[in-house]
Amino acid sequence: MNKAIIGRKLGMTQIFSPDGKVIPVTVIEAGPCPVVQIKTVERDGYQAVKMGFGKASEKALNKPELGQFKKAGVEPQKVLKEFRLEDVSGYEVGKNVTCEVFAAGDKVDVIGTTKGHGYTGVIKRWNQHRLKETHGVGPVHREVGSMGANSSPSRVFKNKHLAGQYGVE
Repeated sequence: MNKAIIGRKLGMTQIFSPDGKVIPVTVIEAGPCPVVQIKTVERDGYQAVKMGFGKASEKALNKPELGQFKKAGVEPQKVLKEFRLEDVSGYEVGKNVTCEVFAAGDKVDVIGTTKGHGYTGVIKRWNQHRLKETHGVGPVHREVGSMGANSSPSRVFKNKHLAGQYGVE
């Protein structure tokens, strides 16, 4: 049976191996994830399991989203994800999926979304330096600086480190 679970990163810490080496580890809160819907080949054309994670208030969801949870008989959840699996026979609507589905030594694929920082400048986005804060520089200490040649090629090259959307990519 394929396994799937939803979680969120809590932070980083370290553990020590028996021979004294430090191993960095990521701490993840995974589950419990109630099964909201099971999709089958006969009804939907493919096999999948739809799970929720993180309790949400009813007023935080719209009516179609709330209807899915009421039909399944589970509390409203903040995150709702669908996992395509080869075999969905081990899942039941309304039952919680916890970390106990995994055994020690199982290989796990982790997919994550980066934190969104919005539209940021070059110092935050690309770790560039500020300009000198002396006479003659003007009020542009956190600006980009030089862009390149002026008359030829008369443009900024692609992939130049500039300000822009940072995170949630």
